[in-house]
Amino acid sequence: MEPIAIKLLGFAAATCTTLAYAPQFVKVWRTRSTEDISLGMFLVMVLGILLWLVYGLLSGDGPLIVANAITIVLAGGILWMKLKYG
Repeated sequence: MEPIAIKLLGFAAATCTTLAYAPQFVKVWRTRSTEDISLGMFLVMVLGILLWLVYGLLSGDGPLIVANAITIVLAGGILWMKLKYG
């Protein structure tokens, strides 16, 4: 597979996994309800995203950096609202 195709595949996957958090973020933002969201799951998920971001930065992997920088904002925002609204 060509290197550019591999990068495009990475960006496509990154786009899907990043955008997956957007509907939940919007829903929590609008309703201020986080009752059905697992605090433990989001704590571990945000830690994992942060670690992937650091890995991407250290390895210089563009798709990982972009995806995880955006995802940390979305998932971190959901986590923050979970802590705030319970």
